[in-house]
Amino acid sequence: MEYSSTTPIAITVILVLVAALFVWLSLTMAAAEGAVARVTRASLNNLILEVQTDSEASQFLKMKKIDKIHRVQRLIADRYATAGSCAFFRIACNVLDGVLVSSIASLWGAELWIELLSGFLVAIIVAVVSVLVRPRTAGMAKPVGIMISNSRIVSLATKLTPFARIGGDKSGSKGPGRRSKDSDLSDDEELEKIQLEQGKAAIDRLVESNDFDPEVSEMLRNVLTLSDTLTREIMVPRTDMICMERDSTLSSALKLFSRSGFSRVPVIGEDVDDLIGVAYLKDAVRATAFNPAAMERAVESIVRQPLLVPESKPVDDLFHEMQRSRQHVAVVVDEYGGIAGMVTIEDAIEQIVGELEDEHDRTQRTEPEKIGDNKWKMPARTPIADLEEIFEIDIDEDDVDTVYGLLTKILGRVPIVGASAVTRGLRLTAVDSAGRRKKVSTIVVEPAHVEGGEENNKTHEETDGEPVEGDDTASKE
Repeated sequence: MEYSSTTPIAITVILVLVAALFVWLSLTMAAAEGAVARVTRASLNNLILEVQTDSEASQFLKMKKIDKIHRVQRLIADRYATAGSCAFFRIACNVLDGVLVSSIASLWGAELWIELLSGFLVAIIVAVVSVLVRPRTAGMAKPVGIMISNSRIVSLATKLTPFARIGGDKSGSKGPGRRSKDSDLSDDEELEKIQLEQGKAAIDRLVESNDFDPEVSEMLRNVLTLSDTLTREIMVPRTDMICMERDSTLSSALKLFSRSGFSRVPVIGEDVDDLIGVAYLKDAVRATAFNPAAMERAVESIVRQPLLVPESKPVDDLFHEMQRSRQHVAVVVDEYGGIAGMVTIEDAIEQIVGELEDEHDRTQRTEPEKIGDNKWKMPARTPIADLEEIFEIDIDEDDVDTVYGLLTKILGRVPIVGASAVTRGLRLTAVDSAGRRKKVSTIVVEPAHVEGGEENNKTHEETDGEPVEGDDTASKE
């Protein structure tokens, strides 16, 4: 078959136009691939409401826009299959560009190596252009607009690639089988999870560039993980709470506030689950400062209603709720309605900035220190084995590992400063606290010499020579 002189030129022009069309299609599919993962059903529903309430648009334009939105809704019903179809056409278009250029070279009688080289070079150029234009970034920046404007061509791509749905679950709406473990997540929750992961990756890249303060980057990471952290992970458990009984006097309450270092203490009835409210140091001082007779009033007269939160509440939601309610302390309840612990707004902030300490917090020593004749000051975390070695005795307590745990077991509750107990001929006295939570940090251990013999497993608490009234139940803020 013979061609006229103009035939090769016409065919070349057609092939060049087709190649340019493939380049445009490749960029469009890349943009749609980046956009489809960021469009939510909620945003589309809101857009439909906006279109329906637009008084300036004609009914024809409204129906046309709504039809496009409905098409996008069908596409994101299986967003992973849609993204797979876009990726397939993007790759296919890049390959076909190289094939078309090789065909043009062959049409003009080029040698085989020139045909192959020209096709390869054009494919490389198209790839470089795709990188420079960054269509995926554009799709991520304006996902709804990109999907609506290209809804027809993306719908056609999904119809031509039914194999992209292979591997999906039975419902056909959750995408590839690799997502089965997250099938309980809603559309918006899954999108939020993807965005959090992308945010963490972005922070990691900033840190690796050495142009970012590591401490600031750590705080940013912590902010992103607040939604993954539950209240139960940061709360003070009920066994570490300091509580007082409802019939305790304000005088006893002030002493407990002073000894424990807390300004907010739960008030309970028969037990911790019988929560009456929360007593505040400021309220106690306000009630007694100019009225000494009020010292004998029951603490129940100044309690406030507590903020109750479930232990499964994410920390970011907890933080915002405490901000809105202007509460700095909340009582955590479990799934059965029992008291699980307490949490403060400082606990939530510490998840971002790290441990907070004030002027009254003292750093605990790391090693036991001899302060007198056979008298030792020990950090609360000192192992019982070290205590046995120093005093050459056998404690024989298998269910506790530290000096603090030993004192807690003997007392039957969490010790506070001033708590004292005797066991195996040794007196253990809590003398110091550290950290914002005022947990006992230092314990003095010395031989117990009692008139008439040695005390064994006897306990008492001292406060300026007077016993503490009320209940120091094993709890704390």
